[in-house]
Amino acid sequence: MLKRGLNIPQAHLARASTRTFRSDLIGTDVWRMHNKDDLAEARAQQEYSDIMPSTVKVAITGGAGAIGYSLLFRIASGELFGKRQRVQIRCLELPFAMDSMKGVAMEIQDCAFPLVDGVYCTDDPDRCFEDIDIALLVGSKPRGPGMERADLLKQNGAIFTGIGKSLNKFARPGVKVTVVGNPANTNCLIAANNAPDIPMENFSAMTRLDHDRGVGQLAKKMQCSVKDIDDFCIWGNHSPTMYPDVSRCTIQGRKALAAIGTKCGEGEDAQTWYTENFMPTVQQRGAAIINARGASSAASAGNACLMHARDWELGTSGKTTSMAVVSRGEYDIASGLFYSFPVRCADSEWSIVSGLDIDEFSRAKMKKTEDELKAERDAVKDYLPH
Repeated sequence: MLKRGLNIPQAHLARASTRTFRSDLIGTDVWRMHNKDDLAEARAQQEYSDIMPSTVKVAITGGAGAIGYSLLFRIASGELFGKRQRVQIRCLELPFAMDSMKGVAMEIQDCAFPLVDGVYCTDDPDRCFEDIDIALLVGSKPRGPGMERADLLKQNGAIFTGIGKSLNKFARPGVKVTVVGNPANTNCLIAANNAPDIPMENFSAMTRLDHDRGVGQLAKKMQCSVKDIDDFCIWGNHSPTMYPDVSRCTIQGRKALAAIGTKCGEGEDAQTWYTENFMPTVQQRGAAIINARGASSAASAGNACLMHARDWELGTSGKTTSMAVVSRGEYDIASGLFYSFPVRCADSEWSIVSGLDIDEFSRAKMKKTEDELKAERDAVKDYLPH
């Protein structure tokens, strides 16, 4: 087993003990180092002896797939939690893909990344998830020709039931779980409900790719930097029913639609561009990429997964992003669904942005995607423990 923690001078520990730390959450060492709190200062005293924070164990399912391949090398290079955080990478694949997975592991080893404390490959989820801090659930059953969505939901239901049970039994109790494999929201619902000993709030599904697609489209329209865009969000399901919301979004400090109006050509207005161009583009972007390159978006999905997990741990610095998290009835969304909300992350936790005014147009869009998630929940009810 890997050693955890450092021998920190007692004086520093005594001073640090007067503060309240979230020791129940995994990954807080990462957060502490990022924010340079008292325990981080204590560790810094040993920096010149080349001692670094304890290793974080990150599990990735579907590691040999296109998204996993795009993701793994960035984790190994330190892009997930920074250039001082060691990681152990644990990859889960199906038996027929194990040779490919071993080849990827060989490539990671050949890169000689200084932060990597080993790459472990297995087709056994119990062994993959043992004592992990972070789980990135990239792998899922893809939709085949002629397959109905209900069939896809049920086949993934069986897969994510097993994953949830393995996480519950072998992962650390504070493990943070990000579901990428589609249908992501409902796969997350199934896994979370089959892991009763892990807080429901420690599960999330990725809508960061949809969020980033929306921000990218707005920046393209306005010919500005993505850094100029604030308070955009995605509501609902990671599916064509998602609602990309610009009602509170600002671009270079101006209301989004007002700013967009200055870039509209003759015969075009901002609202029409938003509803007839922007929204369908974001909602159907995945299909458009498949049509263009003959394969699904992998690099952008891997990037979104990385940014989702990083922001969750290290924070969004007050900025709003999008994550599918468990609803507790916020904005009248059915409790228990994993629904994408505007969120902010701080202190290794997410929080839904509260107090937003929801207009009639937004309410209708939010309801439509909620209804789809309810239907998906009902379709997989046999996989949800009562």
